[in-house]
Amino acid sequence: MINQALALPRLAHPYLTRGFGSNGGVFLHQSRTKNQGVAFSAADDDRFASSKSIQTRKVVEHVCLLKAKQSLLSEEKEKDMLDYLYTSQYQMRGIVAISVGSIGDKNSGDFTHALFVRFQRKEDLEMFYENPLFLKVLNEHVTPFCHGLTNVDYESEVEDDILSIFRKGEEYNYGEEFVLLVTFAKNASEKNIKDAMDSFAQLTSSLPSLVVQSTQGSNFNNSSKEFTHAAVVRFRSFDAMEIFVEGREYKDMWRSQFEPFVEKSVALHFSVDPVGTDVM
Repeated sequence: MINQALALPRLAHPYLTRGFGSNGGVFLHQSRTKNQGVAFSAADDDRFASSKSIQTRKVVEHVCLLKAKQSLLSEEKEKDMLDYLYTSQYQMRGIVAISVGSIGDKNSGDFTHALFVRFQRKEDLEMFYENPLFLKVLNEHVTPFCHGLTNVDYESEVEDDILSIFRKGEEYNYGEEFVLLVTFAKNASEKNIKDAMDSFAQLTSSLPSLVVQSTQGSNFNNSSKEFTHAAVVRFRSFDAMEIFVEGREYKDMWRSQFEPFVEKSVALHFSVDPVGTDVM
């Protein structure tokens, strides 16, 4: 189960629970740990080797986690909710990329669905929150069937390339979206946080055979402070993500860089197969 937002005894590295999603296998993993913000992208070994010379561009990432009322959310209503969220990008300016999906382990009573949206500027995100169309989608197709929404917003960087910025191209069409949210303990120093987040960024950027793109950053959403930092990683496949999470490098990094400094963390993932292509 997802840990409460209180400092608890240290836990082992996050564990995974298999579940299902709207477009295939999905699972949830959670635990207690810590981190901070940076962003990297990887596509092949040559690009990684020359990453120091790659030009980057700032982007703003929005993560929204939902807790659905399972007694009210039928399969048809769930499909409509995901379709409305996904296709809203076609009617709203400022959205650069979007993915949405159903998280597994739905009987846990915790987060059941996730939405990821990328913007070019903070101003675009602010307009998104106030957009009448988005508010209508929330009021008619989301909040009636959900009893909790958790928002995290952070600024990061990606390669200054149109495919990387807009998450377009063959390698972005499918895969697994991995979302990691953490709350650092108050006694964690800036260096502790930076070292943890840097280690995560370095690990994801060193595995281009598994990772398409990874971003991370500090949560600047003043109205939703449950988590202090976030990271979103697009893995090439479910198997790629499982190899990463079960790998010794990730486990060692988690235990040494994160576990000593974090009050709580939650990590989840979902299939990124498009859930809707027509404007709702």
